[in-house]
Amino acid sequence: MRHQGIKHASPLLTVTAVCVAILTAMATPPVVTPAVAQTLTQDDAAEVLSLYRAFATAQNARDLTAVRRTLLSSPSFLWVSDGAPVWGTDAVIERMGSFQKSEIWRVEPDLAKSVVVPLAQGSAMLHLPLTLVIGSQTPGPDRLRFLVEVISVKSAAGWRIAALLTTTDKAAE
Repeated sequence: MRHQGIKHASPLLTVTAVCVAILTAMATPPVVTPAVAQTLTQDDAAEVLSLYRAFATAQNARDLTAVRRTLLSSPSFLWVSDGAPVWGTDAVIERMGSFQKSEIWRVEPDLAKSVVVPLAQGSAMLHLPLTLVIGSQTPGPDRLRFLVEVISVKSAAGWRIAALLTTTDKAAE
């Protein structure tokens, strides 16, 4: 029902206005205040890196129980793998297990190039290049280069991985 005196925009104009607002918001860089940047202590950064080392070691040992201990147990855990989202800790463990059935399977993180980025109080992102070695002895394994973003959160149980985001390392091609 239309109210007198109120003009309604056409649906096309409304959609256009919404798109412009979204694009403007996306183009505006996020504000990172010094307070946010200082929320991660040196000890926290070291713990985030140590957590990732434990995660990578457990993967290379094909120890999914130890892998699970490094992850935040949550249905909202996210792993973007091969361009597809995998939601929930159980689904992540299942997918990792399927990859680990390969004759050769190991991760080779380049920790010397890793950077811990503070996000907000109690959270951080670890950025690092990684090589995934996967395949068989004959004809030889593939060496796939990735950039990995590991989002970690500080929980009551300590730091846990809450999300893994991977993309092909284009600079390595």
